[in-house]
Amino acid sequence: MSDFLESIRNDLEEIERTAMPFGKYGPEFHPPNGIPIYDLPVEYLGWFAGKGGFPKGRLGTLLKIVHQMKVDGSDSVFDIFRQQRGGRTPLRTPPQRSFDFGAQ
Repeated sequence: MSDFLESIRNDLEEIERTAMPFGKYGPEFHPPNGIPIYDLPVEYLGWFAGKGGFPKGRLGTLLKIVHQMKVDGSDSVFDIFRQQRGGRTPLRTPPQRSFDFGAQ
């Protein structure tokens, strides 16, 4: 039983450290590292599960774990990670608050 718990602990620690390395939530659109995978929307992860297929390797395994936890309603497990980072990672750029209509 302790090997199983150790495996879960290692998976959660790795999920905490992993950011999305590509795509819409990757570093190109969310510099410098991308969105942490635990903050990815469940719909985005669902696309991988349903149509696209999860990436190969360790990243795919971690994304599957995060997706399953979100689908099962266990997303609150990630609240500890969010608190350490100062809250949820914003997925949208903030709206422009000042406007310049030029001199008239």
